[in-house]
Amino acid sequence: MTLASLRLNKNADRRIKAGHLWIYSNEVDTKISPLKQYSVGQQVRVEASNGKVLGTAYLNPNTLICGRIISQNPDQLLDKSLLVHRIKIALGLRERVFPTPHYRLVYGESDQLPGLVVDRFGDVLSVQLNTAGMQALEEDILDALEKVLKPQAIVLRNDGGMRKLEGLEEETRVARGELPEEGVFLEENGVKFHVPVLTGQKTGWFYDHRMNRARMQQYCKGKKVLDLFSYVGGWGVQAAAAGAESVLCVDASAVALDEVEKNAELNGVADKVGTMQGDAFEALKQLVQEGEKFDVIVLDPPAFIKRRKDIKNGEQAYKRINQLAMRLLEKDAILISASCSMHLAYDRLIDIVRGSARHIDRQAQILEQGHQGADHPVHPTIVETAYLKSLIVRVYRD
Repeated sequence: MTLASLRLNKNADRRIKAGHLWIYSNEVDTKISPLKQYSVGQQVRVEASNGKVLGTAYLNPNTLICGRIISQNPDQLLDKSLLVHRIKIALGLRERVFPTPHYRLVYGESDQLPGLVVDRFGDVLSVQLNTAGMQALEEDILDALEKVLKPQAIVLRNDGGMRKLEGLEEETRVARGELPEEGVFLEENGVKFHVPVLTGQKTGWFYDHRMNRARMQQYCKGKKVLDLFSYVGGWGVQAAAAGAESVLCVDASAVALDEVEKNAELNGVADKVGTMQGDAFEALKQLVQEGEKFDVIVLDPPAFIKRRKDIKNGEQAYKRINQLAMRLLEKDAILISASCSMHLAYDRLIDIVRGSARHIDRQAQILEQGHQGADHPVHPTIVETAYLKSLIVRVYRD
């Protein structure tokens, strides 16, 4: 098969040569290769301004990131064969690191499969096709996953924000097989959870904080714990299972809190876990007014900064939530403060925590710093793949 060529502007090849996978529309020499001549999802041969071939990519001519590199091999197409090969490479890493088949199996660019996300829950896979290039390969992707893993079911969770940017429709459905009647479950850090793969957030679960939740457990034994933005209890139920005296999970979603109760029951800690529905900021204010105090507080909010223009307002939100939480801590207690905002730098999160402690006349000691686990590997040339930050902080009165 002869591929059409996409010519880049002068010096636009530097990032690609360094290993980056994205091509921006303003980097394309539109005189030689006008973008309007390409179809959505088309695979092309990428050339530097001097005509030297850099590799192959798939395109979406209607978006800012108009191309994503597939391979440095100028004759390599992204097809079922290459998908199988790269999924096997991704699987090899996860099987080396994790004792049970519960992890993010494919993490987009970091696994050389840009635009594809696959979470594994034993014999059930939850898949996101986030780009037009991956959408065009839907059947090949499903076939490749079946060949490598032979799952009982594959769910498509094509309802993320990236699809809107790519001009794709949203959908959630079971694409292959049938979901088990007893439900979908995972095991993380020795704790079992039910996963709402069709109705939950994202793919149904957030594997990225696995290692941070493991570190959290040693601080919880015999303690009173508050889990804010709890979702289905990833932090809170693990705290209870680790020996916490009591846990209060706060979330805006009543459906998510129903899952918290189910997961607490599943692990025999229902008597330790309570729930509170409502906006986290308002819940914190209410708990302060009621004179509540906690030994450990977990702050794992959604991304307050989704775009660069949101940085100022987003940082203010992080400051407010950290200050409010610290008012609920005992005199010598632990705050776990996290952020999934790629645009919030690690040093800014540290500064926010420091400033929040000083604001209420407390001292802060950073005990541990965490980031995403090994099933979310960081691509060394794509900073966007390193987004997760977590601080375990001792907050005390001097």
